[in-house]
Amino acid sequence: MARVLLVYASLTGNTRAGAEILEEAFTNLGAEIDLMESYAADPFDYEDYDVCVVGTYTYGTDADLPDEIVDFYEELEDVDLTDKVYGVFGSGDEFYVGQYCLCVDYFEEQFEKTGAVKGATGVKYNLDPQEEAVADLQNFAKELIEKYENMD
Repeated sequence: MARVLLVYASLTGNTRAGAEILEEAFTNLGAEIDLMESYAADPFDYEDYDVCVVGTYTYGTDADLPDEIVDFYEELEDVDLTDKVYGVFGSGDEFYVGQYCLCVDYFEEQFEKTGAVKGATGVKYNLDPQEEAVADLQNFAKELIEKYENMD
């Protein structure tokens, strides 16, 4: 059984909603999942899990990382996650053309420094997850578990 740690930052509840959809999806896939808000998490927590997931929103017109996840982001590159699978998802606002959900990309780049294996394409959704985003998140969870199970 895969062990999944999902760390997230949510200001308006949109990323939290995505995390809860993923929690149910991973549970339905037979995985053991823990959700942790970013301010309470340490990137080294990932060492005890098989699948590492981050959910974040993108803040403001400059596509900044949310304040509550900056330290987590900066410390992540110091963790050796070789043989772990990672995935990133996030909410944004399509109003910010050219800045939409860029923090998903930032975290994917940071995970690359850890030696972890990308398990699925990052999921980006506008504001709160609607029907298409729910399906994308469910598929994301499935791809991450399949990648982990096929790592041997």
